[in-house]
Amino acid sequence: MIYISGGEAVYRVLKANGIDTVFGLLGGSMLELYDAMYEGGEIAYVGARDERAAGHMADAWARMTGKPGVVLGAQAGPGVVNIVTAVAEAHLAYSPMVVIAGAITRADQCKDTFQEVDQVALFAPICKRSVMVTDPSRLAPMLEDAIRLANTGRRGPVVLHVPRDLFAEEIPAIDPKPLRIARPGPAAPADVTTIAALLAGAERPVIFAGGGFKWGAGRDALTALVETLEVPVVASTGHADVMRHGHPWFAGQAGPRGNRVASRLTKEADVMVVIGARLGFNSTFHSNDYVGADTRIAHVDVEGSAVGRYFPAEIAAQGDARLTAEALTEAGRKPNCDAWRESFKADMDSLWAERAEEAVIETLPLHPRRALAELRNALPEDAIVTLDTGNTCLQAADRLAHYEPMSLITPLDFGLVGFGLAAAIGAKAAAPERPVVAIMGDGAVGYTMIEIQTAISHRLPITVVVLDNEAWGAEKAYQQEFYGRRLLGAEIESPRFDKFAELCGGKGIWVDGPGGMGPALQKAIASDQTTVIQAKIDPAALMTLRKDLFKAPQKGAKA
Repeated sequence: MIYISGGEAVYRVLKANGIDTVFGLLGGSMLELYDAMYEGGEIAYVGARDERAAGHMADAWARMTGKPGVVLGAQAGPGVVNIVTAVAEAHLAYSPMVVIAGAITRADQCKDTFQEVDQVALFAPICKRSVMVTDPSRLAPMLEDAIRLANTGRRGPVVLHVPRDLFAEEIPAIDPKPLRIARPGPAAPADVTTIAALLAGAERPVIFAGGGFKWGAGRDALTALVETLEVPVVASTGHADVMRHGHPWFAGQAGPRGNRVASRLTKEADVMVVIGARLGFNSTFHSNDYVGADTRIAHVDVEGSAVGRYFPAEIAAQGDARLTAEALTEAGRKPNCDAWRESFKADMDSLWAERAEEAVIETLPLHPRRALAELRNALPEDAIVTLDTGNTCLQAADRLAHYEPMSLITPLDFGLVGFGLAAAIGAKAAAPERPVVAIMGDGAVGYTMIEIQTAISHRLPITVVVLDNEAWGAEKAYQQEFYGRRLLGAEIESPRFDKFAELCGGKGIWVDGPGGMGPALQKAIASDQTTVIQAKIDPAALMTLRKDLFKAPQKGAKA
């Protein structure tokens, strides 16, 4: 009988399931797996400088490929704990990830051994499953289970903890086959018929489209549906790429991070068909300010427990977004709502005019909306944009242009700072033929700036745009509006990130003012080198989002 190491078994399972790239940071807890990858040569390895960043890379890779992103927590204890933030991010983004987490040897467990922490318990609340492998014969089957679970139903991260000695253990050779993942079908035919009838009789209909269309490669199906019915579409937060930018029936992103036209549609609609979305907090604030109290809702999602959870659903259905849209296209009839259509088109015309005015703002320092307009006009149609969290990215959320499918990656509901740069590297690893641009604030870049070196070392050229307002902008806006402009901790000093990129072997471009951002982006992408573009932007151009959290200062109160 032929025997192989546990590390070789893991390599074979990953290869069999089309995992051609993994991310991590080298540690001593799974060197047999690293050795197997070196010997096999069919799985690329992207070595980050921090495990959190490796996790964000795997998250973005998963969103681009539809396969679970794999992270190697190669050092038990601190190395694995460093991945917690990335797992929490993937958990709230419903992004499939498999963390292979090194653990101390079985013989050393429960002895207060060096670097021993309860890793299984640490991850349990923030993933679909956190489990320890205790027997070498179970290593490969449990990894297959992790891959299956991560990519089944509503996707999410799975953490598989593997004691150090299991990677070295000899087990009978295996020849794993690709897993067959069960896929959901469309909503039930009776529900499709009822939804089609509801839409046909609507006077003010809108379709609310979410990330389910992206996971199911459903953009064409969504586009065919809305072109058949001639009904406006709004996108849930972070999914402004569900339809092509500029499509005549696409209103852009809804909710507090969206635009006024999309928000009016969802508030004033008499019928809203929600497909592949949860109507979650990020998109609605769970408020009738964004979803009309009298709006009749038909809700379809792959996860039945999400349907009707936050807003009552007159029609509640479980199903895949793309397949449901295809069924509705067959069953649907164009509603008689020309007045609604005309008002929508007029509103969109006024929004485009407003965006055109933003594109010619001449202030110094550069106004962030002018910078975003220049970026929007310069982005290639096949570009992938990763956004961070923060005040500037809040303004960017609905002001960019996404033309091709899978063109926008954001932190979604975890809302963490420092996501964009690492996510850009993961997206580039998944789609090396497409330009990838990370748009971030100066505070955010500081979290993961060393990963600029990772992009350069692994020949994964990305462009990082740093809009530098010398502040933690979101919190500064709150301190200014609600705390009498008493600033503490809000203002920061950052280095010249463009110069740092040059020190790492990349390119740096400094933008002095209006008119420079668009050409800088074009130059950076044409160079095919990792490039940091940095510009000072107006520190006064801030906006607040979570007004529900704070009380406005009383008149006459001490400032």
